[in-house]
Amino acid sequence: MSFWYWLVSWLPFEWAAPDTMLFMKNALLAVLVVTPLFGLLSTMVVESRMAFFSDALGHSAFTGMAIGALCGLAEPVGAAVVFAVVIALLFTLIRQKTHMASDTAISVFSSAAVALGIFLSTLGGQSFTKFNNLLIGDILSVAPGEIGLLALILLGVVILWVTSFNPMMLSSVHQALADSRGIRVVWKNFLFTAAIAVVVTITMTWVGLLVINALLVLPGAAARNLPQYHLVSVVGGLVCGIGGLLVSYYLGASTGASITLLLAVWFFVSLLFRKSR
Repeated sequence: MSFWYWLVSWLPFEWAAPDTMLFMKNALLAVLVVTPLFGLLSTMVVESRMAFFSDALGHSAFTGMAIGALCGLAEPVGAAVVFAVVIALLFTLIRQKTHMASDTAISVFSSAAVALGIFLSTLGGQSFTKFNNLLIGDILSVAPGEIGLLALILLGVVILWVTSFNPMMLSSVHQALADSRGIRVVWKNFLFTAAIAVVVTITMTWVGLLVINALLVLPGAAARNLPQYHLVSVVGGLVCGIGGLLVSYYLGASTGASITLLLAVWFFVSLLFRKSR
């Protein structure tokens, strides 16, 4: 991290001065890792029409955190990841076996997960307030070790995107055609949903459960209105992420909400470019 701190010290901001405000420098590095991650996943989410699936997984991750806390785990994030991946697997299997519409299946899992999470977190008269930080998030609390974990997840998503994007898109658009071409539809869909589950669970404590779904939808939604779809999704997410971090620092607002608002502005601007094409 020493090299990163030295590199950031060249930026023209007071918080970039050497040996000061390391939390901002950590947050900036986290944004540089997280936003391309969301940008890549966003293209898959938008193209497969799974825009609200991350919401369901966010609720599942919250429930996993409640289960971990109920079991007395010091770090309940691990339990949240496992629970979210299990929900992703069940969602994939049920949708595949019953041919249930995606929006219906998502609604069922989302409502059941959030109800179970609230039930467990308030069981025995407990206060829900200890989970309030999950709703808003705080990227300024990210630690260097957690950034390393995010970098590994980003690498895994890049590999998944490079090797499986086209088969996953074909599986979501026309499963019968994908089967006829030898694509293992259930396996591909599970890899996709599991990737979203891991990313949502790991990042929700920094981004915030209330806005994390927007971060998985807006980059890809805006990029669809412009050429170079995938590149624009990643770059747009990256620029809005850095801008949102700076806005939140200087205005004292939530970083996740600031990034989301800039992404929303970027989406409406992209509509103007689409209209003029």
